[in-house]
Amino acid sequence: MTMTAPAGEAIGPDITAGGQLPRLRVLLLVLLGSGLLVLACVGGLRWWMVGRFIETTDDAYLRADNVVVAPKVTGYVAEVLVTDNQTVIAGQPLVRLDDRQYRAALEQASATIAARRADIARGEAELLQRQADVERARATLDGARAHEAFVVEQTQRHAPLVAIGAESGERMAELRTGRKQAAADVESNRAALLSTQRQVVATQAQIEQAKAQLAVAQASARQAQFDIQDTVIRSATAGRVGDRAVRVGQYVQPGSRLLTLVPVQDLYLEANFKETQIGMMRPGQPARILVDTLGGTELHGTVQSLSPGTGAQFALLPPQNATGNFTKIVQRVPVRIRVEAGKEARSVLVPGLSVTVHVDTRGAQAARERIELEASRG
Repeated sequence: MTMTAPAGEAIGPDITAGGQLPRLRVLLLVLLGSGLLVLACVGGLRWWMVGRFIETTDDAYLRADNVVVAPKVTGYVAEVLVTDNQTVIAGQPLVRLDDRQYRAALEQASATIAARRADIARGEAELLQRQADVERARATLDGARAHEAFVVEQTQRHAPLVAIGAESGERMAELRTGRKQAAADVESNRAALLSTQRQVVATQAQIEQAKAQLAVAQASARQAQFDIQDTVIRSATAGRVGDRAVRVGQYVQPGSRLLTLVPVQDLYLEANFKETQIGMMRPGQPARILVDTLGGTELHGTVQSLSPGTGAQFALLPPQNATGNFTKIVQRVPVRIRVEAGKEARSVLVPGLSVTVHVDTRGAQAARERIELEASRG
């Protein structure tokens, strides 16, 4: 005999299972929606608190203040002391020029210095001789004056005697002739003294001329020494050698480019932000830096300064917006950012690498409020 279960008992479990599945789906949808809502709220809050203050650009590149190495003197390159991409320190010799012509100039200047010093010594000796001649001429003049005074006195003493006939007229004539001769001797000795004194002045002038020539020769010697020193071209700063174009045997002139020194230890970032992004950008704000070469590695930096004009203002041919048809183009402003990186990172960072930079401008909220206040008052 077959037993048949009641209809309610056979259908009940199926209805119960079918009712639980929709409730599970609803629960999962509610949880998923709640999670998405939470994520949206967190993301929105983060954007409101942080994201809206972050200014980003990928128009950014690493830069360095490269130094072009050029000679100060002409000559043939005798030796190149560095190789491509070599790291150098400040003051390190880079290139040596042939210095034989400058050493010959130094020897010639040294010989001229010796000759001028000899001229000065000879002139000083002549000056002493001329001064002695002056003293001798002065003494001779004094003797002539004394003799003239004696002859005048004799003439005056014998004149009354001649008048009374005690002396002959011939004696008086002799005395007068002697007086004229004594006066002529005085004038001659006075002229000789004046000539000797002028010779002293001329000798002093010769000495001064020799001293001036000595100074010229000494300046030429110093210049030759400088030229010899300049034949060894040294590094003005620490860095790495790049774009080396100098070769041994090459003839170079002052100002011609030999190589370029790249101070890779002093790299900085130049980011070109749109003019709509720099309103709240200020020096000292932090920045996150992503260098394409380092993949996802994040570096840090600090805003140093903003350019005093857009890039277009410093272009070779700046735009003339007052002529012809006008189409507004968003301008970009170069922003300099200091890069903070370790030794390993700097070993691969070189100028010209592409960078994505994010600048946090939250520190300028007070500046925004001041701008708004000034605008409301204005």
